[in-house]
Amino acid sequence: MSIFKQKTISKNISINGVGLHSGKKVSLIIKPSNPNTGIIFKRVDLNKNNEIVPDVYNVSSAVLCTTISNEFGVKVSTIEHLMGALFGLGIDNALVELDSEEVPIQDGSGKNFVEKIKEAGISISNSPIKVIKINNKIEHKNNSKVISIEPSKINLEIDFEIKYENQMIGTQRNVVKVYEDDLEEVYNSRTFCLYEDIEIIKSMGLAKGGSLDNAIVVQGDKVLNK
Repeated sequence: MSIFKQKTISKNISINGVGLHSGKKVSLIIKPSNPNTGIIFKRVDLNKNNEIVPDVYNVSSAVLCTTISNEFGVKVSTIEHLMGALFGLGIDNALVELDSEEVPIQDGSGKNFVEKIKEAGISISNSPIKVIKINNKIEHKNNSKVISIEPSKINLEIDFEIKYENQMIGTQRNVVKVYEDDLEEVYNSRTFCLYEDIEIIKSMGLAKGGSLDNAIVVQGDKVLNK
């Protein structure tokens, strides 16, 4: 499969579930789309001004999930697992229709999205992909957190590390070469939280749909999920 040609899915994909933070039931349909249309989210529960492009300029919140909004205030949240699956499989164009404000969380990973996309099949167009090239190093720091992006001619390599005071999680690091490595472990990586943070998250009006079925919960030195 050519990585230099734009791709879409071969047929519609239907997924039902619940929103992690809203707790609302949601039906989602991913549809094939033409070259150069990109990924578009459409709130079919609304009659107008209901399309949102998931680009950096439309990110309205990143508190415990990624939320995008359009100029009319219409939003879709928790798009990160679906977007990761689409990117990882090289899907450039698709229309994502949903009848609620949040993408279904499934098991808290991108695995189900990946499986559904592979099952539907991928169609390759004759149109070349669009590439963003990084020419200079970019770095941003926020207290102990830091992210940097550096030029690379042949690959997208992600080197990431988390540090937790919780001894079971501790410090973990991984390096992924997106176009070379098997990404199964990334797709299977699930949403997790600390037990002591649950009430704080709920007091913020979030995690209304959270459960041990869609999030890993760590308490002390053990995982509460089976």
